[in-house]
Amino acid sequence: MRFLPTGEQSDFARTLRSLLGAAEVPATVRAWAAGDHGPGLALWSRLADTGLCALAAPEAYEGLGPLPVELALGFVELGRAGVAGPAVETVAAVVLLGELARLGDEGPAKRFLPGLVAGGALATLTLPGGSPYALDPDAAAYCFTVSAGPSGGGLRLAPGAGERLPSLDPARGLGVPAAGGELLAAGPAVLAAAATAARWARLLTAAQCLGVGEELLARTVEYAKQRTQFGAPIGSFQAVKHRLADTLLDLEFARPLLWAAALSLADGDVAAAKLTAGGAAYAAARTALQLHGAVGYTEELDLSLWLRRARPLRDAWGGPSQCRAEVVRGLSQTTATHRVTT
Repeated sequence: MRFLPTGEQSDFARTLRSLLGAAEVPATVRAWAAGDHGPGLALWSRLADTGLCALAAPEAYEGLGPLPVELALGFVELGRAGVAGPAVETVAAVVLLGELARLGDEGPAKRFLPGLVAGGALATLTLPGGSPYALDPDAAAYCFTVSAGPSGGGLRLAPGAGERLPSLDPARGLGVPAAGGELLAAGPAVLAAAATAARWARLLTAAQCLGVGEELLARTVEYAKQRTQFGAPIGSFQAVKHRLADTLLDLEFARPLLWAAALSLADGDVAAAKLTAGGAAYAAARTALQLHGAVGYTEELDLSLWLRRARPLRDAWGGPSQCRAEVVRGLSQTTATHRVTT
């Protein structure tokens, strides 16, 4: 099977790449890390104007989707550009509210989806089984929390978050949502919607990982062409060529797994995509740092913005061990089903 985007999908990805290329994203990321969210929020509004958030929302709520393949393509571009902010979490919140409406509770969707789809607000969220920390709660207009209970789940609008906690990536601030808050929905449907949202969050994080890895590789290749040692570009050395080739292979192996996961949205497929893309991005970061030397980690070099993001994204919404266990579980279930049917 060949996973190739349609012409329309390719045009959408090119539109995002052009927009982000003209947006001076590194400057917005540095401002975001310093606590100035204005440039990043303005960029997010422009991204929403392309229909990015609408791809996750049902048509009944001014959406175009849900369209996971198109969203995955878009988030590869966000990762390649290094966009800061809770983009994955905002789209996951859109999915959560849309799924909840599909299951019969339309109140939260009617209240929050128009603003989220239009790009007028960012959201962050925490879900059962995930991290207790919300990403960038100080920049998000809404902080949703889902908790599990004996009679189902509860969706609340948290009143705020505690002190911003440090992260490996200064542009990824973390906070623990405050307890309590307005109860928006309750019951088994909340947990079902949360499981769907978590799967989408993992898929889109995998897409970001792929974009981050591709940008790290591209910048490292360019550096290897320019940096000379012993009178020759370091890119001409066999050991460097092999290292770059290995990095490229890791990314190329991750790509079809991402498209397969976007097409199926099966737990095992999404976990495999996240595991592979996260590992490829982290390996690309290690290659970039080693070939650039210590200069690669300096604040002055834009490369550091992607270097610092690779590992947090690898671990977000399911680290390697969690995804590996999910893949094994999916394979075991498939094998058991095959034995029963044969």
